[in-house]
Amino acid sequence: MKRVFLGLLAIVVWFSMTIPVTSEAYGYGYKKKYNEQPPDLGFYAPLIEKYNGIYMGDPDQKKVYLTFDNGYEQGYTGTILDILKDKKVPATFFLTGNYVTDNPDLVKRMVDEGHIIGNHSNKHLDFTKSSEKEIKEDLSNLDKKIKKYTEQDSVLFFRPAKGVFNEKSLALTDELGYINVFWTVAFVDWHKDRKNGWKKSFDEVMKQIHPGAIILLHTVSQDNADALNHMIDELRKRGYEFGSLEELLWEKLVPIS
Repeated sequence: MKRVFLGLLAIVVWFSMTIPVTSEAYGYGYKKKYNEQPPDLGFYAPLIEKYNGIYMGDPDQKKVYLTFDNGYEQGYTGTILDILKDKKVPATFFLTGNYVTDNPDLVKRMVDEGHIIGNHSNKHLDFTKSSEKEIKEDLSNLDKKIKKYTEQDSVLFFRPAKGVFNEKSLALTDELGYINVFWTVAFVDWHKDRKNGWKKSFDEVMKQIHPGAIILLHTVSQDNADALNHMIDELRKRGYEFGSLEELLWEKLVPIS
């Protein structure tokens, strides 16, 4: 399936040249709308789309996509994987290099249980401050680690470290064959020592959720691990389905008529 995606991407020609390529750095963000309405991304939306990136699915389809960013392990990823397996929910895990080498059993388990691993920069680099050579080496080194410890034969998805990027980094990662993945549901959940209880995480996701949402969570949060069961059950109760990023990409490349 991944080879099909790459083959389709190779023949897609993009003509949009309305925005000049610049080096200005951006910290990804958006204006939240709530009430099951997607946020307003402003100029980020056309900029991401120009370089074949994705930030949400079909806003008219009640399907959402779970993604997790993993830079280090706090002991909650196993629980999260247990829940995903029990609920039969796919997810994408964006990993750094040290996470892969420090937690090979968890990384292997992710792929063995049907999840996707994405590249989150080997050294969690700010690509807006890195040379083209450094970026290529960083991406390649992490891809090799992922392939070493898992059966995943290619790495298609990339998420910029800290959500920081510029047009040049988008253009280069796109040229190298990666799909930049952003999000439309997220909150501050990466402080490992900050515990507010599972209801806080649950409420944050529920108030931001909307059809087509790509949800970003961090696995270092006990609140997220404790809330995940409740999130999945409530979303399904509201009529939402869970899809994978591969499904989302396929739907964008081959729209349903």
